[in-house]
Amino acid sequence: MTDDEYGLTEETAGAPGDEFEEIDVRDTEADKIARTKDREFAEFRKRLKDTEQFKLDDGAFDDATYAAIYKLVEDDHMGAMGGPISTGKEANVYEALDAEGGDVALKVYRINASNFQQMRAYLEGDPRFEGLRGDKKAVVLSWTRKEFSNLRRAKAAGVRVPAPLAVQRNVLVMELIGREGDAAPTLSDVDIENPQMAYEVVREYVRRLYDAGLVHGDLSEYNVVVYEGELVVIDVGQAVTIHHPNSATFLERDCRNVANFFARQGADADPDDLLSYVHEHATPRAEADTAAGDRDGTEGSLDRGSDADDA
Repeated sequence: MTDDEYGLTEETAGAPGDEFEEIDVRDTEADKIARTKDREFAEFRKRLKDTEQFKLDDGAFDDATYAAIYKLVEDDHMGAMGGPISTGKEANVYEALDAEGGDVALKVYRINASNFQQMRAYLEGDPRFEGLRGDKKAVVLSWTRKEFSNLRRAKAAGVRVPAPLAVQRNVLVMELIGREGDAAPTLSDVDIENPQMAYEVVREYVRRLYDAGLVHGDLSEYNVVVYEGELVVIDVGQAVTIHHPNSATFLERDCRNVANFFARQGADADPDDLLSYVHEHATPRAEADTAAGDRDGTEGSLDRGSDADDA
């Protein structure tokens, strides 16, 4: 196979990132905007609420979420909002335009997520979230920033993921994969012309993630989409660092899901062989090589209105 088929490119140089990144979920600028409800924000919120596709989205669009979107517009991360690409129990994904008119995606997590306890299970044990409060707001805000951080780390490791662009409270701006009403198909929805080649690409993604100190945790044919001839890994919010107490179990499950799917497609794939390949060819940073409180590069890319100095 060649490196550029299915979107596989050379790894990006650089450290895998710090497993001890601290992510603060105290009140953000969006919370302050929602509380003050100045006239300009109130008009902005009314325009969104009056738009047909948002009228039934009360579960995702509380006042602070409208304020987060308002803040992203103020800071030129987006200029207009379109219709939904996908909807789910945890989050909705919308098509949007950035400040220059380019296509982006807006992922809005629901503060009242129905399975926030499952989210918490992926957060607990991750050194980045020690001392996390148990309320839904803290869990969902942490999850959103965790996905932003995981996307950055995966992209830096050479894994094809939606490029993260900005985050504000429970709203994540990222590269658009697909189009409004036409989401990119998952591996489970397409006929794979060369299963062996596709398997080797996904196998390399698993290795690169592990080399960057991450385990996807829910990797399967349903979380890899085919877009413009590339295989793109999505939904990395649940990805954990290798220091999470369940990381080994999650890695084994990822390897089993991936290998079994491609074996059914006719590829030479075996779960144990994939797990061995990852362990033999990845050299993730040891816990001793990181210092608590260091950052993995996320801080510089967060919307400054999200930081703790606004609290």
